Amino acid sequence: YPLGYGAGMTLLGTDLHKASTRSTGPWRRLVLAAVVAVLGVFALGACSSSGGSVQTVGPDEFRAAVDEGADIIDVRTPAEFAEGHIEGATNIDLNGGNFEAAIGQLDSSKTYAVYCRSGNRSATATGIMADNGFSNLYDLDGGVLAWQSTGLPLA
Repeated sequence: YPLGYGAGMTLLGTDLHKASTRSTGPWRRLVLAAVVAVLGVFALGACSSSGGSVQTVGPDEFRAAVDEGADIIDVRTPAEFAEGHIEGATNIDLNGGNFEAAIGQLDSSKTYAVYCRSGNRSATATGIMADNGFSNLYDLDGGVLAWQSTGLPLA
């Protein structure tokens, strides 16, 4: 007969209301665990960088990367660079209007240690570099301020 409001529905002889409130035991827990695991894998994938590897590190790890041969890039303005910079750094101003063209001239397979004043611009710069195929990047957390706070020198 036609289903009206409040009419009981059955699925293969089972009342849907009773089926939805009945515990399914270990199968329910297994399905829930599988769903959580799949969502966890997707969450981890969403957090990874699509273009390359950016490691945000403190001054000691940054210095170690430089000691191991990383090229240093200072993304501050030329005026900030002139006031003092990490020895050996090349100045490529993130906000100078030609950042992507300048990094396009670099070897993307090399390792780069990137810094700014406080860490904000270098985070942006390393993100752009990773998106442009650079795969070995170090970003100085806290920037040159953190570098100086540990007693490391500027040139």
